[in-house]
Amino acid sequence: MMGPRQEAQPALFYEFSLEDHIPQYHLLRSIDRFVDLSGIRTYLADFYSHTGRPSVDPELLIRMLLVGYCFGIRSERRLCEEVHLNLAYRWFCRLDLSDRVPDHSTISKNRHGRFRDSELLRHLFETTVARCIEEGLVSGQRMAIDASLIEADANKQNSTPKEEWDPAQVNPADAPRAVREYLDTLDEAAFGAASQWTAARKGPAFFSYSDNYLIDTDHGVIVDVEATRSIRQAEVGSTKTMLKRVRARFDLHPERLIADTAYGTAPMLGWLVDRKIAPHIPVLDKSGRNDGTWTRADFE
Repeated sequence: MMGPRQEAQPALFYEFSLEDHIPQYHLLRSIDRFVDLSGIRTYLADFYSHTGRPSVDPELLIRMLLVGYCFGIRSERRLCEEVHLNLAYRWFCRLDLSDRVPDHSTISKNRHGRFRDSELLRHLFETTVARCIEEGLVSGQRMAIDASLIEADANKQNSTPKEEWDPAQVNPADAPRAVREYLDTLDEAAFGAASQWTAARKGPAFFSYSDNYLIDTDHGVIVDVEATRSIRQAEVGSTKTMLKRVRARFDLHPERLIADTAYGTAPMLGWLVDRKIAPHIPVLDKSGRNDGTWTRADFE
């Protein structure tokens, strides 16, 4: 016999537990077992006023950002919508059904404001690496380096021809934050983190950054990261920065470093050998030419 039509009827009271509705195998459950953000409030104490209205809990904002990173939600506006609708996201963010999700502008202002000023994300990253070292997942003996292209959020159609560009008409003080940061990096020809016009993927050119990773090969744990322009000089230079930083921060000094041919320049190889790091890197060989000029073999 066919049952009665299902119709939604609002109830005056509900007995509902988020804990009971999140599967035990859900990714966020696995992550939540190891996430410890209890020290965030102490770390950020000096960046909040002692008067005024209470702020949104910074741990909540970081948990929301973690949800976005884990599930590929790049838009902060959409992230707020997803956390509002998804029970698992609410559970991970410690939000009950009746709790209000912060506005997307709150995430943006904190991420570009006190989170950046305090270097909170770097602090959380290094805290995670320290935990991996403590648990024996990182030995620091064998490391690898590589870079990933990150497409910039830039409209290549919205541009000004070079001949019409007049720097005298641009006042950096009146420019938006993103423009000011871009102008500040232009003086750093190789190592600034400004976006770069590149055709590295052998297809149509686009604006991009390079995200450089230093990886401990024992269990594939990323021990440091550095953003640069998408040019070889900057990516190679970031290797030195990260190796120096992990030694100062964690006392990690690898015996071997693995990388591809882009890192096989004579200055880079010499720098590694001087520091007792064995390079497992193919030498960058430009003796062969494909542009019609003479090769090394053409000379006697």
